[in-house]
Amino acid sequence: MTLRPSLLAVARRPVTTAAVAAAVRRGDLAGAEEAFSSTPRKTTATYNCLLAGYARTPGRLADARHLFDRIPHPDTVSYNTLLSGYFANGDVDGAWRLFSVMPARDVTSWNTMLSGLSKNGALEEAKAVFAAMPARNAVSWNAMVAALACSGDMGTAEEWFRSAPQKEDAILWTAMVSGYMDTGNVQKAMEFFEAMPVRNLVSWNAVVAGYVKNLCPGDALRVFKTMVEDGVVQPNPSTLSSVLLGCSNLSALGFGRQVHQWCMKLPLSRSVTVGTSLVSMYCKCGNLEDAWRLFNEMHTRDVVAWNAMISGYAQHGHGGQAIKLFEKMKDEGVAPNWVTFVSVLTACIHTGLCDFGMQCFQAMQEIYGIEPRVDHYSCMVDLLCRAGLLERAVNMIRSMPFEPHPSAYGTLLASCRVYKNLEFAEFAAGKLIEQDPQNAGAYVQLANIYAVANRWADVSRVRRWMKDNAVVKTPGYSWIELKGVRHEFRSNDRLHPQLHLIHEKLDRLEELMKAIGYVPDLDFALHDVEESLKVQMLMRHSEKLAIAFGLISTPPGMTLRIFKNLRVCGDCHNAAKLISKIEDREIILRDTTRFHHFRGGHCSCGDYW
Repeated sequence: MTLRPSLLAVARRPVTTAAVAAAVRRGDLAGAEEAFSSTPRKTTATYNCLLAGYARTPGRLADARHLFDRIPHPDTVSYNTLLSGYFANGDVDGAWRLFSVMPARDVTSWNTMLSGLSKNGALEEAKAVFAAMPARNAVSWNAMVAALACSGDMGTAEEWFRSAPQKEDAILWTAMVSGYMDTGNVQKAMEFFEAMPVRNLVSWNAVVAGYVKNLCPGDALRVFKTMVEDGVVQPNPSTLSSVLLGCSNLSALGFGRQVHQWCMKLPLSRSVTVGTSLVSMYCKCGNLEDAWRLFNEMHTRDVVAWNAMISGYAQHGHGGQAIKLFEKMKDEGVAPNWVTFVSVLTACIHTGLCDFGMQCFQAMQEIYGIEPRVDHYSCMVDLLCRAGLLERAVNMIRSMPFEPHPSAYGTLLASCRVYKNLEFAEFAAGKLIEQDPQNAGAYVQLANIYAVANRWADVSRVRRWMKDNAVVKTPGYSWIELKGVRHEFRSNDRLHPQLHLIHEKLDRLEELMKAIGYVPDLDFALHDVEESLKVQMLMRHSEKLAIAFGLISTPPGMTLRIFKNLRVCGDCHNAAKLISKIEDREIILRDTTRFHHFRGGHCSCGDYW
């Protein structure tokens, strides 16, 4: 084949600075290095492009410095780029040294110092830089207001906001919205949002993420619907991550599916971030099949995507599959990180793989060089507790190199109830209350353990203790979503309009369950009343009410998805197994620790939770 002269010229065209810049923009640092090496005539701009790639990549500061030293004639852009690299790697002293020897500084140089110091927690130094600036622009004011807002000092942040000469900048207003959301003042955040002269995508994202962070996922979904329906701005992967987290927190599978369908119409569906958020949402909403299908369809899977799927299997009690996926991830050359090991240890917890969990805990340190964090230690305590090794769990708590997380004591306390160990129960409850005197769970768990031991005087003492400390118990409730409507139930619920039909269904189920061996577990009726009343109270637990409502409101054979804000009680767990067999239904119940899949009289947890 003979190439025409014009095509031959194209084929021989040398690689240029534009090719280096393009590779850096798409995050292909290796491609940028190759393009840089192939560029015959390198200008300062060529060097600056690759320098920017090094500067924004954590761990490549040494490469950035080496490249900077090779620039024949570095300009102000070169210095500013390297300056940002120092801050990106947390080297504040190195940034100061470079700044002090810069032959010339422009406003970008000062702003880089200002924002870099702020992001690295040096707020007072940032204020000093701001005061010394020969000239300031909107970026300077934005950086200072954002720094104050990030520090939580919203009073001072608002003073600086009022002093800013340009009030039309969306970034300035968004800093205030984010700051108030971060400090839990949702009302004030929304006042700023409503008053904004102009809003951009980041402003809307701040509101959606802020609502989710402040446990208002319903409001987050409402704002997202407004964005999409009004066409105000086009959501990006960050928006979708926040809104899908809101769906997960609300267990709003129906709305999550709508978001998924909306994503499929846009290029966003190919984003790894969006794909991972969807996988996580389906897992947390109890639909493991769709999560797995979506995971397999992803073109690119990073360690976060693998972690989401491994964690999903772990939370649903499929520990064996979680561990197989972990092995497959390593075979495909994806290096596990500390989050991966939290998910793998969780899988071991939910399937009783104590020995394998201990091996993973060791391998994490010895093979992968990952130092255990408080999350890993908490998992190990949980693993030992569920295996009945309470003394070893207490020893691990005492040997932690840092303050144990309350969850470690909470796990120990819950296990003490199972294994009827009052000594360790009092130790764990005491530590929990010491860490947080308002932790209602610690008092309630301890009172429950005393109740099982028929130590009613101690139960009364703990309840008086709660009253003296003005502790409010979190009420337990369960819910089910049907046709987009969320139905909530509390124990002995008296409000639901179909309560009469629900009670009729439960009474009939009680007869059928007893006929196949059901015996009410009175250890979970924690009141000093007659036995017959205890049995009646057990049959009116919120989990059973939600299941009964689901059964009378859906076609035969349809899977029920129930959610509870506390740990499922042992009697409800036994009842759900039998109901799944009687009704020939799959019942998926998510509590605070995991998913339980009830089918044919069995649970996916193997009665180990």
